[in-house]
Amino acid sequence: MMQPTAGQSPQDFWEGLYRGAGRQTRGQPSAMLERFATDRKPGRALDLGCAKGDDAIWLAQQGWNVVAVDIAQAALDIAEVNAVERGVADRISFERHDLAVSFPEGRYDLISATFLQTPFDFPKRQVFARAYDQLASGGLLLIVTHGSSAPWSWNKAENGYPTPNEELAELGYAASENEVAFVDAVRRAAHGPNGQTAQVLDNVIALVKT
Repeated sequence: MMQPTAGQSPQDFWEGLYRGAGRQTRGQPSAMLERFATDRKPGRALDLGCAKGDDAIWLAQQGWNVVAVDIAQAALDIAEVNAVERGVADRISFERHDLAVSFPEGRYDLISATFLQTPFDFPKRQVFARAYDQLASGGLLLIVTHGSSAPWSWNKAENGYPTPNEELAELGYAASENEVAFVDAVRRAAHGPNGQTAQVLDNVIALVKT
């Protein structure tokens, strides 16, 4: 992945990334989203950092009404075209937000953030606190972050990666106040841009609001 240049804003960085990315996707949802959302009754979902739309499209196909958010309009444009092509655009609303600055309104039964990570400073504790506030009673908050990195990844932690429980504590969620559906590291096969493969760990936090 390209690195930001000196003085480049987060929006300009991600706009440039998606303008050069093309529309092609895996066409499949994130494994953890599929795992935790499959048996939940469809309602209103929020996809934070929707990228090219695979997760939002899958949720819509399962009967959810989705608000799909990204900082880059270029990403939203790609996601919307993909949603139209797959016949679910009427179930997805696309909104551009820099989550460090603004957040979509509303109450949600599912909020998903898969690899909502960036080379810029990002107030993730405040963002996820806002997400939790807007979660409906009984709703699921699903957060997936990197627990390790592939050799080709730009997203390498200089001081190592937190454990899932350290991540939970850093985000400020008290396990005693929630039904903790799952907090653990999950191993995944990662695929690089030039055909490389590597085993990586993903930190997965799934909380149900009581």
